[in-house]
Amino acid sequence: APKRFNPEGKAWLPVQHATVDDWHVTALYSNTARAHELERVFVWVVIYFHRDAHPELQRTVVTETRGTLAGRRVVRGREAECRDWYASRPPS
Repeated sequence: APKRFNPEGKAWLPVQHATVDDWHVTALYSNTARAHELERVFVWVVIYFHRDAHPELQRTVVTETRGTLAGRRVVRGREAECRDWYASRPPS
């Protein structure tokens, strides 16, 4: 169970673990003050990942609210790559 923002100590935060080849990935909903403030706890996803013997990295996936990516899932800090990826796909 998450320790932050969880006064009852309930296990409400699902966590997904996966290993693909030598990549280890953990995904969970964002349990930050900002996610709670904006009511995005079950919308924002934090992904932790690393390869064997390499440091862990982290990315946050959100539903964009502004600009050309509004309404689409994007990786924060990688908006340009997300824009290119969506542009290369047929419209849905």
